[in-house]
Amino acid sequence: MLKIVLTRLLLLPVMPLCLAVDNVLPTANGIEIPQNYKNWKLIGVSHRLDKGSLRSILGNATAIKAARSAKTAVWPDGAVLAKLVWKDRRHPDWDKAVVPGELQHVEFMIKDAKKYKKTGGWGYARWVGQALKPYGANADGAEQECFVCHTAVKANDYVFTYPATLP
Repeated sequence: MLKIVLTRLLLLPVMPLCLAVDNVLPTANGIEIPQNYKNWKLIGVSHRLDKGSLRSILGNATAIKAARSAKTAVWPDGAVLAKLVWKDRRHPDWDKAVVPGELQHVEFMIKDAKKYKKTGGWGYARWVGQALKPYGANADGAEQECFVCHTAVKANDYVFTYPATLP
């Protein structure tokens, strides 16, 4: 019973997501939104105070296996991380709680050390808003923008996320 309750609590940050990926254009670097990402498991959550946003970080099976076995110093090839970002807002019935508001963007990081060698082994992609408009005018510009920010966590294989510990 406790496991079911904990699982439901961990899924709360991703439950408001009602996005369709049909007819969504790939980003300029050719990355497409994985069709099954809504079924991925939670790796972690974050709250960016500077952006006023809540983030749920999900992972495909490869990423989940690495996260659950604490093998993320160097994420394995094939790991894909999804970051779902909402503007934060106060809960309408309980002002002490912060809940997801308007969807800001959806991001993916794809680990392929050879293919994405010039960006630390990661491919980066972002779609903006509920309409999921591909971010960036050209492949190099958008990917480099992401990579420059992620160099701050080079020692963590360019990943800001700390996997949440589970009992």
